[in-house]
Parts: sequence; C-alpha cells; structure tokens
Amino acid sequence: MRVRMARTETVFLEKGWEAAEFNLPDPSQGNQMVSLRKDVVKPDTKATVVMILCNHCPFVVHLKEAIIDVFEEYSPKGVAFVGISANSIITHPQDGPEEMAQQGYPFPYLFDETQEVAKMYNAACTPEFIVFDADLKLAYHGQFDSSRPSKYGESPPVTGEDVRRALDCILQGEEVPQPWRPSIGCNVKWNPGSEPAWYGAQ
Repeated sequence: MRVRMARTETVFLEKGWEAAEFNLPDPSQGNQMVSLRKDVVKPDTKATVVMILCNHCPFVVHLKEAIIDVFEEYSPKGVAFVGISANSIITHPQDGPEEMAQQGYPFPYLFDETQEVAKMYNAACTPEFIVFDADLKLAYHGQFDSSRPSKYGESPPVTGEDVRRALDCILQGEEVPQPWRPSIGCNVKWNPGSEPAWYGAQ
C-alpha cells in the first residue's frame, strides 16, 4: 500500500467557530472516555488549546518539549489543553493507542480512531493548534511558532511564540491579531478511502 506523506498546511477554521464536542478515549488512562465540555473545560477555564498531534511525525517531535513547557506555564492561568491523534493505524500502526500511552504528555492525549473529530476540526497536518476563548469560540488556528525540524534547513529556535501570543491576547481580553500563520507538518494519515475533500488540494 502506498501512503502519501507530504508537508501540509493548516486548512483554517473561521474565527468565532464554536468548538465541536467530542468524546474520545485516553489510552494513557485505560481508554477512559474524555469529553471536551465535561472533562477538559472547567467552569473557570479561560482558554482551551486543541492540538492535532501524532507519535512519530518529526514536526511534532521537534515541538514536544516546548508544547509541555507551554502547558506548564499556562495551565495555572486557566488554560486547558488536549491533544488528539487521528492518524490511521491501518497505514501507521506506530501512531496507535499503545504508543500513545507512552508519550508522557501531562494533558489528555486522545485517540480519534474514526477520524470524525479530526474532520470536524478541519485537521490537515500534524501538529495543528486550535485555540478557543472562554466561550469555546475560535480565537486562533495556526502554527506553534516558525521553528521547523533541522532536516528542512535553517530554522529559528522553538519558542511557541504564536500560541503564546494567542493565549496572552485571550487572557487579556483582546482579539488575536490576524492574519494567522498556518501550521506546517506531515499530512494527517487518513484511513484509505476516507480522505476529506481538502486532502491533497493544497
């Protein structure tokens, strides 16, 4: 089976879009089901970061430690974090739940086996960062920062600048300036025959 692997950019969601509800298993917690509104978001949550991740993608691996740093800095400020992996285990078994459970993220890292949640969130690449305000309205959708894995050439250091700016704006009651810079990474590995309309259209 030939599986397409390509550098892919964000397919932007519209500013103000209301976060789609999901209820997905967390492999690191014995596949306990986690709901966005019941479990991730709390009454005092001021912002929520939904991340499209996977285990093996070099773009995700490149940012992993910094993602955890941002979580540790902003979680005490009322920001909720959740990661979702939707990569096909038919074509990429290394992205399956057993390996997910070993990733060590300090926030829920959920398995979207049917890929329906990824499609609702216009997921195109790994990683993607989708940030919502306290009302779960979309405030930012784009890159973590401009850093890329070294094999793609010279790159600035990993800082999380774009996501940090978005969170700071939300916490200060300000709008996140546009235009947003798209995230760039490996394409989401869709189950064969179930690719969304935007797959391969960039």
